[in-house]
This record gives sequence, structure tokens and C-alpha cells, in this order.
Amino acid sequence: MTKETDSREDSGLEQRRIDRSLTALKIILVIAIVRLLAGPATKDLLGESMVDLPTWEWSLCALTPLVMLIVYRSPGNWKLLSYDAIYLKSAAGLYLFYATAFVVFQGGWILWIAIAASLGTFLGVWWLNRREHLSAH
Repeated sequence: MTKETDSREDSGLEQRRIDRSLTALKIILVIAIVRLLAGPATKDLLGESMVDLPTWEWSLCALTPLVMLIVYRSPGNWKLLSYDAIYLKSAAGLYLFYATAFVVFQGGWILWIAIAASLGTFLGVWWLNRREHLSAH
């Protein structure tokens, strides 16, 4: 086997790993949205809310895009992941919107973690894109 073949195999393996991580990110996002809607839905259907609005679990979910950025921050991995960065930004945007609204209107201090993680994700995507752009010149 040549060095080029090994490199392509490593790249394919890394791409599959990134794809699995993105799938996990999407599943976690869907679960977070279902969890968010569960409280109001049970109130509408049953007359009383069976579960409260998410707090600590929302912060935990908001960490997933940031963790992906940290894991795949190397230039080679970021090049593979950057095509799907819209998923990272979309998830971070949703987490940021809910967490900010909850903190402003309900005063949930635990959701500051989600706000910080979401802002960290946006900053990380910007920084990695900038680093990639600067290294291209």
C-alpha cells in the first residue's frame, strides 16, 4: 500500500466518524426539541403540565456542538466538518434562543451554561473558518 492510499483510507475513516458525530448531534437536537415541546403539549392535552420546561438538560444538549468543535478542531478534520457547519450553527442558535429567553423571563441560572456553550460554538466556527481561510493564502 502506498502512502496516498493510506491517506485516503484515513480520510474516509475520519469522514465516517464525523458523519456519526453529526448524526448524534441531530438526534440530540431532535430529543431536545421534543423535550422542549413536551411541557406545553401535556398541558394542552391533559389540562396540566406533566413536565416543566427544560433547564439543566438543555444546557447539557447545548454542549454537544461545542464538544464537536473541540474534538474536530484539527485542520484536516475541520476541512471535513466545515461542509456541515450549518448543523452546528443551527443547533447552537436554537439552544441560544431558548436559553436566553428562559434566563430573561424565568431567571434560570443553569441555562447560562447553554448561553456560554452556544456563543462558544459560534466563536469556534468563526475562528476555525478564519484559520482555514488564512492558511489557504
